[in-house]
Amino acid sequence: MTTYKLLLTSIISLALLSCSNEQQQILADATGLPGVELTDRVAINEKQLLNAEATVPPMCYTKTEQKHNPCYVCHQAYPESNNAKSQYRYNKLSDFGLQGGYLFSEEGTQNHWSNLFIDREQWVNNISDSAIIEYTNQDNYSDLANRLKKMGWQGYVPDLNNYQDPALAFDDKGFAKDNSGWVAFNYKPLPSTFWPTNGATDDVLIRLPAKFRQNKQQNNEAIYHLNLSLLELNIKQLPTISIYPINEKLLNRDINDDGMLSEMVQTLSRQPHYFGDATNISVTPQQFPKGTELMHSLRYLGIDEQDNITVSRRIKELRYMKKFKLLSEADIDNRFRRERKEKVEEELPYFVNHRDEGFENGYGWKVHAFIEDYNGELRPQSFEERMFCMGCHSAVGTTIDHTFSMARKVTGAKGWGYINLKGMKDAPSISEPGGEILNYLKRVSGGNEFRANQEIQQKWFNDDGSLKLDEISSSDVYQLITPSKERALKLNKAYTHIVRHQSYIYGRDPNIKPLKNVHKKVDESQAPLNIDARISGWDIRLDWNTPAKTSTKNHPDKYAKNSKPSQK
Repeated sequence: MTTYKLLLTSIISLALLSCSNEQQQILADATGLPGVELTDRVAINEKQLLNAEATVPPMCYTKTEQKHNPCYVCHQAYPESNNAKSQYRYNKLSDFGLQGGYLFSEEGTQNHWSNLFIDREQWVNNISDSAIIEYTNQDNYSDLANRLKKMGWQGYVPDLNNYQDPALAFDDKGFAKDNSGWVAFNYKPLPSTFWPTNGATDDVLIRLPAKFRQNKQQNNEAIYHLNLSLLELNIKQLPTISIYPINEKLLNRDINDDGMLSEMVQTLSRQPHYFGDATNISVTPQQFPKGTELMHSLRYLGIDEQDNITVSRRIKELRYMKKFKLLSEADIDNRFRRERKEKVEEELPYFVNHRDEGFENGYGWKVHAFIEDYNGELRPQSFEERMFCMGCHSAVGTTIDHTFSMARKVTGAKGWGYINLKGMKDAPSISEPGGEILNYLKRVSGGNEFRANQEIQQKWFNDDGSLKLDEISSSDVYQLITPSKERALKLNKAYTHIVRHQSYIYGRDPNIKPLKNVHKKVDESQAPLNIDARISGWDIRLDWNTPAKTSTKNHPDKYAKNSKPSQK
């Protein structure tokens, strides 16, 4: 018996010695991931905000060295509108001055995103490829609704069937097969946080209220598609947009503005009102209709049998927004004026908390989200975790109605369907020539805000720092922004370190090594971005018609109907 105990003790000791210090107390559990002591996990706190500037994201602390500018993607200024409807712009923030200016409050000068400086190499090495593949292939969505109901959840309860497997959830046009009203659309990920090469895949769904989905109180897919298309046309402020074929005579409405009623129409012009049972609802310039829901899943980097990068079954975060109020023009102007004043006076952010329904962003939306718990199950995000979402969905200069994705959808009928980057061209911004990804790489000198993506550096940059222009121009979006299988596995493993420590309030970037091109603290002596490195007028909307290499488009506010071709 004594010999057996000594042998057993020796085996356990050897096993513990082979683990990192973090794993010596708890070994891998049913998740297949290394364990972390309860005392080493971040406790969920609903009463205290540790980072009062949690709305300032990690990338705002990047070292620009006065010349590298990733800031333009969020912070912009645009020429004053002449109030013509074709030139209307909802977003009036004009925060161009934030580009590389480090204009933080006193609280914000300290970089609270300490996860940026964690070394996760040992953690990554302690997880096998098979373990992380098995983990990311697990379904942590299907049981979420039941668990929320059991806990008495009063907010949005996910109601889309088979969302963990998009091929089962949506048809070819993006409509949910369960008739829940959710619709998926294909769009180009925003540079560069949402590029898969930087750690995650994602998708975005939209659902309009029942009136927009029905005709005479009966579900009608053609009417729903028309209303979605009219919304897209409105968000992008286009003169026309391509649609699935429809019979104008059945609608008794000239929707392509040619003065006739035709049986086979594939173009939609601007309309003052929506269709079907929503025919009494006016189109509000660049605002989603009241009651619109958006759902955004952020996922691991899935890998299929051919080693293609896909969305994983497992969901990292499930984000949800609902439009509960339309704003008048005067209200919009006042709110943006107040936002600018608060920025100048360095006031700390504040949002009305509707608890289970989420934060009110101050512009007519409620925002909430779910995130993985220690065991990988989705749970409601805490107070401070939700604050992280508010910086981008409250007031930055490039958004349209405080959203990003619809403005970046593949325009028209071709853009309805689940996200697919293969074959997608590097469409230029409507505000400037050249592929959008190409221009980003040029301005940032790297594949992410921190210039820490070595795979992108090796793939698209020459040794002297110049770009491989021919290779970039001949590649599609999938080739440009998805990682190799090896990098994907490492990024997935690195992110589980955050999950197991529940340390989301310290950052969610899955860096493997500590980042160097980022400030831990910003002081007044920090040199700002050079004037000639700043970009004014860049637009998140994309020109899907003009080839990326030959685009000569003028400023995005030029929407003269007779001079600008429609995007179809």
